[in-house]
Amino acid sequence: MKTLIELLQYGQSYWLDNLTREKITSGELKKRVDDQGLRGVTSNPSIFNKSITSGSDYDDQIAKLVKEGKAPAQIYDELTIKDVQDACDILFPVYEKSDGTDGFVSLEVPPYLARDTEGTIKESRRLYNAVGKKNCLIKIPGTKEGVPAIEQMLYEGVNINITLLFSIESYVEVAKAYINAITRRVAEGKPIDHIISVASVFISRIDVLTDQLLGQYIIKNEENKNPNRTHPLSGKAGIATARLCYQRFKEIFSGENWKKLEEKGAHVQRPLWASTSNKDPLYNDLRYVDPLIGENTINTLPDKTIETFAKHGILKKDAIEDDLDQARALFGELKKLGIDISFVTQQLEDEGIQKFTEAYNKLISNLADKRLKMLGGKTS
Repeated sequence: MKTLIELLQYGQSYWLDNLTREKITSGELKKRVDDQGLRGVTSNPSIFNKSITSGSDYDDQIAKLVKEGKAPAQIYDELTIKDVQDACDILFPVYEKSDGTDGFVSLEVPPYLARDTEGTIKESRRLYNAVGKKNCLIKIPGTKEGVPAIEQMLYEGVNINITLLFSIESYVEVAKAYINAITRRVAEGKPIDHIISVASVFISRIDVLTDQLLGQYIIKNEENKNPNRTHPLSGKAGIATARLCYQRFKEIFSGENWKKLEEKGAHVQRPLWASTSNKDPLYNDLRYVDPLIGENTINTLPDKTIETFAKHGILKKDAIEDDLDQARALFGELKKLGIDISFVTQQLEDEGIQKFTEAYNKLISNLADKRLKMLGGKTS
């Protein structure tokens, strides 16, 4: 576990991407925080679906809520809020020791609101107040419709984890939204030292889709002479995106205007690398971990990747600054092959919303089934 603990010395926090009640009640989450350097936790509908519908950890609370006459969506709401509250309590010492910059637990607004600005604003307010913890982050997708909601919530003092970012352009938009929000607060004499936001860039999914398109290019242009050969550009788009986002991060959070905000207590909006488990067996298990270490960054990792990194992760200062010329040239090279990265990232955003919505709907359906069984097959 030494590697996990020392990671912070290189400027990066690692967060767990798998919040479950079993991790909370068994003491595992606290052990990770106390002994293994864990600095935060994230969640999403897919994670909660697996957690709530497998095993019996939630059955007692579900039964209680069913007796109270709660509908499936209300049951989901109370289950997730309780998990986030309990996890926030476990992470609170980290929050205090880091002066309120780490130790966060994230809770996502329902994914069907991803294209609904006003709906996102209302739900973000409600969830943040319902959790009632300083170290809670509300997750809002960085869609076109999400950006105004992100700015408004930050302006109101709600800490935000911006999710489902796939492009450099989207990253820049949400960074600007953060600065706009705290600038508005300063203009009105409101404090900004407690306003926190992270921008979650989803890495591995970029490679999955880009590599599929490169595979099609090989088949189309080489007459399938060697279908098992990968293209020289395969597996590079995700890391390149992260590295270029990081360069924009350094540009945006520097200069005279930023320094004036910083003097009033502003914190940088840290980039968070999400979707960092390797999806292709041809690549190294730590492909999206070792190369993305950098100052003022977060990497959110699944259990297996954390275990692997603890065993043989490589700590290199400012690894994210490597191969920048290659990263800058990559998307032009892809375009020459007929692969438009803007098409890739828009499709990934649409697919991400769809997948989270499907997971949310499946979870609500599963809760409806549990509820019906607990009612003895009778609807109330």
